[in-house]
Amino acid sequence: MAKRKKKKEPCWDDIKTAIEQFKKSELVSLIRDLYRLSPENNDFFHTRFSTGEDHLPRYKKIIQDSIHPYLEDHEPLEIEKANDAINRYSKAVDNPVGEAELRVFYVECGNNFTLSYGDIDEDFYDALLDMYEYAIETVLETPPDKQKDFQERLKAIMESASHIGWGYGDGLGYLYYEAFSGEE
Repeated sequence: MAKRKKKKEPCWDDIKTAIEQFKKSELVSLIRDLYRLSPENNDFFHTRFSTGEDHLPRYKKIIQDSIHPYLEDHEPLEIEKANDAINRYSKAVDNPVGEAELRVFYVECGNNFTLSYGDIDEDFYDALLDMYEYAIETVLETPPDKQKDFQERLKAIMESASHIGWGYGDGLGYLYYEAFSGEE
């Protein structure tokens, strides 16, 4: 019995080859179609190409609403929505300082949420610890003159959470001192 050849799945190289054949007007038309296709694409293009506008406040609002909702209004925690906001921003622009700002802000919001409302749960604290670690990594990629402010904010988060359980306070301390032990 003869084996059938597997059909090759389309990949980026196939798309790139096709796009390279486009005239400028065809490329503009394609980008227009992508822009109109979804709100996410629309957001991507505005963030990527709207050079005069500061997009961080819009992303910070999404994070704030997702990680520190108002329980009195029965708003749910939406950790994935906050993560998605950071990922969308990172894909749209190459700005480690902006990304560090969003990551540190995320942990500040989550930390303030638990300080406001009390003990949450292990998954919540795991998400905050993961983001704290990513925030540290991102901060260390920023220019040295920008790192000190972020480091101070990360330290304030760690210190304010020292009494919180689920290993959260201890985890923050471990991550902070592992990254910045030579800085103190």
